[in-house]
Amino acid sequence: MSKITKQGVLGVALLIAACQFGSTATAQQWIMATPYPDSNFQTKNVRQFAEDVKVATNGKLTITIHSGQSLVAMPQIKRAIQSGQVQLGEILLSAYGNEDPFFEVDSIPMIAPGYVNAKKLWNASKPYVVQKFESQGLVPLYSVPWPSQGFYTKVPVNSLENFKGVKIRAYNAVTARMAELMGAVPTTVQQAEVPQAFATGVVDAMLTSAATGVDVKAWDFAKYYYDVRVINNKNLVLVSKRALDGLEPSIREAVMKAAAQAEINGWIASEKTMDETTKKLALEGVKVEPGSELMRQQLDKIGIEMAREWVTKAGESGEKMLQGMK
Repeated sequence: MSKITKQGVLGVALLIAACQFGSTATAQQWIMATPYPDSNFQTKNVRQFAEDVKVATNGKLTITIHSGQSLVAMPQIKRAIQSGQVQLGEILLSAYGNEDPFFEVDSIPMIAPGYVNAKKLWNASKPYVVQKFESQGLVPLYSVPWPSQGFYTKVPVNSLENFKGVKIRAYNAVTARMAELMGAVPTTVQQAEVPQAFATGVVDAMLTSAATGVDVKAWDFAKYYYDVRVINNKNLVLVSKRALDGLEPSIREAVMKAAAQAEINGWIASEKTMDETTKKLALEGVKVEPGSELMRQQLDKIGIEMAREWVTKAGESGEKMLQGMK
């Protein structure tokens, strides 16, 4: 009896240990790569998303975030998700326009100015974007627009004619094409490299948001910001379909709910950030101006031309999508 009792006690102990191990084993940790600093509103939104997932799953899924390109350089984040180096990451959607025209439509100047129109464009293009990424083993979780973009310059400009021959920062194929139509010289420069690019004369102007201007301390190299609000392009948070499908249904549902809330939070934060960072630029000595009426007319003209070019690439689906926005 004594022997049996000891074995019984041992069995119970092993069972308890197994249960404890099983509880630990069910907890999962995902790795996420983001390209922007912790001070950026996009990264803050990512961190809130991760916290929401942790709370909603009672710690069964945690997300470790590597911000500021500390783990993966911005151009390699999408590939890192596909290869399994990380489970999820944040990308600038338009940077992948060479893969599909629908990825870059939000970078066409003046096609959907302002947040209301930007939302209409996202709702119209989302089904095409989701379908394309899912064919690549990726699932879009949520999208957040950047604040509307304007021009940073060292000297005053009244017309796009003033950009002729000027080296201007481009960050995707669409902004490079826009620069060409302006008569400028497009130069690809990643966000982290912007201050050095200005300091060394690689670029003399750039088109980006007030938020990015604050991130790179644009007041150190630019004297003017023309708040023409020409583009509201978007970031997209992607997750590996394999990693998402590997979750328990309840945890997967929690991730998708947190993602839906992150999109709502992000759009609100983007508009708030636009106001705050535009004021910050002015406080730091950058002269903030709305841009001349002539400049806006010229941008409208370029936008129409680029929309035509885009439809040529996107075909019937692209034309149908744009008509659906009206």
